[in-house]
Amino acid sequence: MKVIINGRCIVPDQNDNFVINDQISIVFDKKILSIVSNDSIDVKNFDEVIDAENNFVSPGFINIHIHGCNGFDTMDDNDNALIGMKKFLPSTGVTSFLPTTMTMPLKNIYNSLDRIKKAVKINDGAKIIGANVEGPYISKKFKGAQAEKNIRRANFDEIKNFSDVIKIITIAPEEVDDKNFIAQCQANDIIVSIGHSSADYETAIDAIENHNVKHITHLFNAQTGLHHRKPGIVGAAFDSNAVVELIADNVHVNAVVQRIVHKIKNRNEIILITDSLRACGLGNGIYDLGGQKVFVNGEVATLENGTIAASVATMNKVVKNFKINTKINIAEAVEFVTKNPAIELKIYDQIGSLAINKSADIIIFDDDFNIKVAFVDGNKSF
Repeated sequence: MKVIINGRCIVPDQNDNFVINDQISIVFDKKILSIVSNDSIDVKNFDEVIDAENNFVSPGFINIHIHGCNGFDTMDDNDNALIGMKKFLPSTGVTSFLPTTMTMPLKNIYNSLDRIKKAVKINDGAKIIGANVEGPYISKKFKGAQAEKNIRRANFDEIKNFSDVIKIITIAPEEVDDKNFIAQCQANDIIVSIGHSSADYETAIDAIENHNVKHITHLFNAQTGLHHRKPGIVGAAFDSNAVVELIADNVHVNAVVQRIVHKIKNRNEIILITDSLRACGLGNGIYDLGGQKVFVNGEVATLENGTIAASVATMNKVVKNFKINTKINIAEAVEFVTKNPAIELKIYDQIGSLAINKSADIIIFDDDFNIKVAFVDGNKSF
């Protein structure tokens, strides 16, 4: 049995909004066993005492949209790639994630999903809690960094054998001929998300309001934007209760726009993501994404034609950026990478907050969001 003492703990209040409480200690093994007042703790009763040294104690971050990091990619044709991602991510505060596939030939996607299924069972590093499938059922016009030659029409039969592992799938609703596709996904607990799409406002709001497609893949990026005569997908996101992903790396979305999103959307309708590629954590150089060359210079990753590709940001940097840009407190910023994604994935009863009987996915970080310690299911992973 372990205990974390002397921390500024980020915990839910009676309304389930996160607040900072420095008068409590966290007792845990694989799960959180109790949250007790500091004056009731006798450290002699514990196998391990972790002194947080007045740093923040938080639920582990959940990254629902990540392609790669530290030289590894979800689409790599070997089992070591996912293991490498799992081992690296706790150093960025991430204790659970959805490896995200690319628009590649179906065989490659299937192989990746098979590897993800196997890796879910490996208890080493951050937990894989399913897969995010980005494409191939998207728009050629708004393909972004996805390879056009692999874009296809939506067909549930093509993915039904992986319905147990797929948690999110991105589609361009205007390109979906089979209107049963969305319902079939939802019947299998797959979140259908609008992204890489040329849909106008009317098409997007119809999907949101009439087909319960209430998730938007990386808002603003690779989709129709907000114009005063053409509201587009962004307008539909603002005009509804859809949950939006936001790449807060200050490259994909400007700091001012991040602040506007925070003002418009409800507190529970924003999920911060990294959308990072294998270059994340490595620095400048030439890498690849979905079989395409990517050039990284500083915080910017681009294809050969100059198109901005996935990010190189780590999750702790993303949370820091969003906190600074929106001028919110740290406790609220943490909700966007813990509570909100857990609720969206319907696993908030298991992870996403520091609460009794939830998994002991716990991180400790300083005021500059540097990760000091990370526990996954109570095991020290960083």
